Amino acid sequence: MTVSREFEGVFLVADLSGYSALTEAHGSISAAKIVTRYVEIVKKALYPDTRLAERVGDEVLVVGADALSVLRTAIALRDKVEEEPYFLTVHAGIHAGSVLEQDGQYFGTALNLASRVTSRAWGRQILCTDKVVDLAGNPEDIDFRELGVTYFKNITEPVAVFEVLVKHSRGETKVIDPVCRMQIAPDKAPAKLPFEDKTYYFCSFDCAKAFAENPDRYGGE
Repeated sequence: MTVSREFEGVFLVADLSGYSALTEAHGSISAAKIVTRYVEIVKKALYPDTRLAERVGDEVLVVGADALSVLRTAIALRDKVEEEPYFLTVHAGIHAGSVLEQDGQYFGTALNLASRVTSRAWGRQILCTDKVVDLAGNPEDIDFRELGVTYFKNITEPVAVFEVLVKHSRGETKVIDPVCRMQIAPDKAPAKLPFEDKTYYFCSFDCAKAFAENPDRYGGE
């Protein structure tokens, strides 16, 4: 029997930046291992009253009733991903609203908008809507930087978008392999190459070789 109900919640959509590039560079087996590990990281990042609701490919949906818990889950997820050696970065979007919950799945404009917001985020970036900012209040550990009003496909009204920032954040500086899009610590990179007055770092000699053979394809990213 199908069970349906209206659900007022906060929705975090997060996926891996550069997943297609990694699959092309390292193959589907490596990509599948990355996703498996990613799901494990998501589960460890969950704050109370949040849950991993869905996973499609490298995209996950986390649902919660409290905006701060979902925001902190997003930050914890990004931080835990940053701690992983030779891993991709994550980008995320958060929106809140009413949706239809049916047999554990969610349907509605609020969820669609969360996904649209995610698509505007860069690697390592967390974005949210003004509704999430209003629900969060004035937390001691989180700042919001207004990015302006944006129009999203199939969303009638313009939406104010904010970047989620951590107060007093600190951590190891990492760079992105231009070929497979993995994040790596420069001092631990197996290979590096100069190109047009910039130094590029690589997770493997295979990626360095691919770059050397076609630097114009990857340089400048």
